[in-house]
Amino acid sequence: MKPASRLQGRLHPQIWNSSPQLADIPIISTQTLVPPGARAVILSPHPGDEIGACGGLLQLLANLDQPVLLISVTDGSINPPGSPLWTDERQRNFRPHPQESVDALHRLGLPTNGLQWVRGGFPEKTLADHETELAAFIARYLRPGDIVFSTWRKDGDSDHETVGHVGAQAAEHVGALFHELPVWAWHWPVREQNKIPWHRARKLRLDVWTTARKRHAMHAYASQLNGEPANGIAPLVPRVILDRMGMPYEIVFI
Repeated sequence: MKPASRLQGRLHPQIWNSSPQLADIPIISTQTLVPPGARAVILSPHPGDEIGACGGLLQLLANLDQPVLLISVTDGSINPPGSPLWTDERQRNFRPHPQESVDALHRLGLPTNGLQWVRGGFPEKTLADHETELAAFIARYLRPGDIVFSTWRKDGDSDHETVGHVGAQAAEHVGALFHELPVWAWHWPVREQNKIPWHRARKLRLDVWTTARKRHAMHAYASQLNGEPANGIAPLVPRVILDRMGMPYEIVFI
């Protein structure tokens, strides 16, 4: 997930809870998104993005025994290392840990020993500077017929947009289908709702238990839920993100 500083001071209504268009988005089923036998590929820019963007979809696919490949592009490390703000101790306390991702997937009900999971280890915040390497990395794991899900190419975060852009190109190159998942765009002010491609939006319904497990999984990222305000370290996941995860649906741009 992205640092919460971008949300500081946003007391106005946000797209996720105030846009009238949300009620009119057509419903789509899991089987329509990912036909039986097809493999779903989830491209996650940051630890926790796979939960926040499509933690419900992951559960629904697991219930249907659909094959899933999770590609974690970054692992929570920042670049450059040695920052006076991000000491080793603070990295341990306030940055995502690999075990948190494992715990989060377990909370979703996904056994990691049976999940295809690839970790890229790219540094956060600089993916736009590594597009060539990232494109080669992603293309290595895609195959024709895959249904690829990634963050929206206009999501408002550089890493999210880079992964979306590169993922779309890689999917087109190999003959895979590509869908986009808005994450931070839902926290834009309502006045920017005209920037959302509503005509492409589809709503995947989640029942109460699926929604609860999604929120429970996000709480596995304990390092992202706390901060150190006195030293300028805000929680990576602010409360408003957890509130949005309580919505009984996920939105996909097809």
